[in-house]
Amino acid sequence: MKHIEQPINPANPNTIPKFVDELVKPPIAIPKANKNYPPGSYYEIKMLKAKHRFHVGFPYSEVWGYNGIIPGPTIEAKKDSTTYVKYLNKLPQKHFLPIDFSLHGTNNSPEVRTVVHLHGANVASASDGHPEAWYTKDYTATGPTFKQEVHAYTNHQPGTTMWYHDHSMGLTRLNVCAGLAGFYLLRDSSEERFHLPSGKYEIPLMIQDKSFNEDGSIFYPTKLTPPFPLPVPDQLPLPDPTITLGYVGNTIVVNGKLWPYLNVEPRKYRFRIVNGSNRRSYDLRLSNNELITQIGTDGGFLEKPNEISSITLTPAERSDIVIDFSKFAHEEIFLMNDDEEFPDEHTSVIMKFNVSLPLKGQDTSQIPALLEPAMDLHEHHAHTIRQLPLTTTLDRYGRLMLQLNGRMYHEPATEKPALDSIEIWNIINTTPVFHPVHIHLVQFKILERRPFDVDLFVAEGKLEFTGEPEKPRDYERGWKDTVKADVGKVTKLIMHWKEHTGNYIWHCHFLEHEDHDMMRPIRVIEDAHPVQPPHMDEH
Repeated sequence: MKHIEQPINPANPNTIPKFVDELVKPPIAIPKANKNYPPGSYYEIKMLKAKHRFHVGFPYSEVWGYNGIIPGPTIEAKKDSTTYVKYLNKLPQKHFLPIDFSLHGTNNSPEVRTVVHLHGANVASASDGHPEAWYTKDYTATGPTFKQEVHAYTNHQPGTTMWYHDHSMGLTRLNVCAGLAGFYLLRDSSEERFHLPSGKYEIPLMIQDKSFNEDGSIFYPTKLTPPFPLPVPDQLPLPDPTITLGYVGNTIVVNGKLWPYLNVEPRKYRFRIVNGSNRRSYDLRLSNNELITQIGTDGGFLEKPNEISSITLTPAERSDIVIDFSKFAHEEIFLMNDDEEFPDEHTSVIMKFNVSLPLKGQDTSQIPALLEPAMDLHEHHAHTIRQLPLTTTLDRYGRLMLQLNGRMYHEPATEKPALDSIEIWNIINTTPVFHPVHIHLVQFKILERRPFDVDLFVAEGKLEFTGEPEKPRDYERGWKDTVKADVGKVTKLIMHWKEHTGNYIWHCHFLEHEDHDMMRPIRVIEDAHPVQPPHMDEH
């Protein structure tokens, strides 16, 4: 840690020196003895108000963290061995970030509510972290879908990088911004066979953006800037505070530190990256333009390693990569962000690698030529094809409200996949912005994207393509649970609904969009009818 002499204004990134705080690797969660669960399988993690220093030159900031730290402790799990987690809400009764009480589920519910979603998990609905399964401090009040205090993660899925975060109805954007997020690393036997970089050479990276007030407290906007749209006489006045179209910070935070540095040896390192931001995407590359070896996506290992120059991650997307520093002893390499949606000189860089440590023994880690066998789903096996438009409307205050399938959250479920069915979802984006669409419970493959005539579709409901199908980008060809639905394109996904029935959701992972009703129920049902040939869902 370096001493900072010049005055720093946390609200002004021009005054904040970069690369003065060392990257912190989140601690591993420690299981707790409980006679009701197998040894080493039960965890208790407390949600706590805490003080956190984002930068050595900052005062301490109030945060809400799992076990009082951000990110929370990393839960390490093994495939097919159930992990039990009790997340204890010990938070204050008042929120320190601004609540918009006009949003669905907020006006007549307790101010501070939490529920934890393990993002990417194949899990029973009672443990999925449904947004209405919230609970208050010490469970004094619970939401309508709350069923149990202990989440049971059976881990019946391939090893992968997941993350757990808050998912409370109407509060997700605030609770995640406050700090409620952490890693969940699921390991399987493949990792041992592969001899990938491990131990101190395997590092999770949670990338987020934040803005701060002058006193170092977290800034969260309370007004639409500019106001949208212009008020008209029959609309209600805007709530104050009001939900914004997206929280975009002016600093970059990695594992809770602003623009950190990491001292590395000249050898291979494995990085498990998650975009934990509310709204910002990242287009990541190395400053020396060396290739990155991608070995996994949201759902686990790729079929084979993928040598790429950059990776784009929208909010909630993950990438499992290996960077080889062996040729760059005594050099500085920066992790850059080339995303052009919110360009800024400060957010264009993420962190710095100092290849300054001596090599401690021979690097025996490997990147195997083959990782996992291909397990593709095929279109001709699909039982249902759904046409699912992303649309825009105005709410009763005249604010832009984005919707899935032209419906609000509270309307009855229209997506009802049958257990053990294969479905194709065509995500039809008619809105002026892209959306990271997350589907709970399943992993899917991206089949293609294809441009279409948006005006014709909006006016007449006719889907007319205007170009050829586009293959998935080179960094998104593995299993996914979150996908970038591009503007003016149909994003075609295929998925297999298996093992669980019950109530789940799908939503935009721009958290402000999600909290403002860009979220819909999914009901996975037992299907007593024989499998039918592929058909087009009426919705």
